[in-house]
Amino acid sequence: MPDLPDVQHPLSPATLAVTAGRPPHEPDRPLNEPITMASTYVAGGDREYGRYANPSWTAFEEALGALEGGRCLAFSSGLAAVDTLLDLVGQGGVVVAPRHSYNGTIMQLADLESRGRLKAHLVDVLDTDAVVAACADADLVWMESPTNPALEVVDLPRVIEAAHEAGANVVVDNTFATPLLQQPLALGADVVIHSATKFIAGHSDVVIGALVTRHDELHDVLKARRDLIGNSPGPFEAWLALRGLRTLHVRLERACANAAELVRRLEQHPAVAEVRYPGWGAIVSLVTAGGAPAADVLTHSTSLWVHATSLGGVESTFERRRRWKLEAPTIPDGLVRLSVGIEDVEDLWRDLAQALDRASQVGDGAPAVGSSATMGP
Repeated sequence: MPDLPDVQHPLSPATLAVTAGRPPHEPDRPLNEPITMASTYVAGGDREYGRYANPSWTAFEEALGALEGGRCLAFSSGLAAVDTLLDLVGQGGVVVAPRHSYNGTIMQLADLESRGRLKAHLVDVLDTDAVVAACADADLVWMESPTNPALEVVDLPRVIEAAHEAGANVVVDNTFATPLLQQPLALGADVVIHSATKFIAGHSDVVIGALVTRHDELHDVLKARRDLIGNSPGPFEAWLALRGLRTLHVRLERACANAAELVRRLEQHPAVAEVRYPGWGAIVSLVTAGGAPAADVLTHSTSLWVHATSLGGVESTFERRRRWKLEAPTIPDGLVRLSVGIEDVEDLWRDLAQALDRASQVGDGAPAVGSSATMGP
């Protein structure tokens, strides 16, 4: 990591987001790490080949690692990072994971289980006693907090303690919270995973993933797997993700303020049967009173809110999650996940409120709109 300002107190996360991963402050050096387009390096150094290292990755990894309090590895996507982690589970090992999780994680677990590679134990994370009991036989405990898209909050300290007592490593998907709202490594987790496509990069223009580890030994093992499998990101993708990370604190502050205000108003609207919000963050889930048909009308009746499956960008997006074939059946048909952006909150509410008014006119017996695809982020 380049030299940071000589200060007596640790830098705040907002300052780290701006300063970490910069080149040294020397005359004529650029302020930002340039994009290094290289597949091959002159022999004799630490890089050797483009699949093993790239200065553009390194800058991004230094910045995100500093924010999470560990050592970061960048991957070609969040799912590539998921795959690399699950690949370390031994033959027949047990993975405990939330029943409501990112679809890609659930599908990878299901695929590995169908081939006899491992056993997936999906749990209700709101039943902490049941999660703790499940940890007793686990080789890996995989948590999301909040969960996607149910927005359930896990008692991470208790689950982490139980998993470690059983000898299991703990992975926490921190995509929704970001390191500015939650730092799982400081709570004892072994690995943090990010779909950095989302809030970290923040502009809906890059696909990239990341793992951050608490222990050097595990970092080295995961890097060896990344090098062998080739799950590394492109230099331009890493550069874009770092560029987005620089403004994470200001983007998130605005998005969280917008989300909190929208939640207050949504709770009063007659078309909304339930609002799910942990009290922080920029992701909100609502359940329409008219079920799936009303939710489909809602998501197809706006001009500002964008009907899209991803999240964490500067623009506000939403979707009915059960339109995806493999979304958990315990997710209500009428649940709409909202990713609140940084637009003016009054504009967001006007657009949302008129769509909710339209949705309130729809009966639960109307047909729902589905998707031919199986999985959404």
